[in-house]
Amino acid sequence: MVISFAALMAAQVSVMRLFGFGLTVAVPVDATLVRMLLVPAFMHLLGRVNWWAPKPLARLHNRFGVAEAPGVTS
Repeated sequence: MVISFAALMAAQVSVMRLFGFGLTVAVPVDATLVRMLLVPAFMHLLGRVNWWAPKPLARLHNRFGVAEAPGVTS
């Protein structure tokens, strides 16, 4: 994805060069900083609220229940 966005920087149109540079920088930043650092940190800070379910889904879960089978997981 980064390589294809970097190819936009070879264009003669300055707006395409700006888009190419911006997207080339944004994709690795999103993949590393946001997804590896910020998302887990916010999930930890939010705690139980992070796993909140809307009312219809909560009722469905309470009615049918979903439980993991006991056993060894890899």
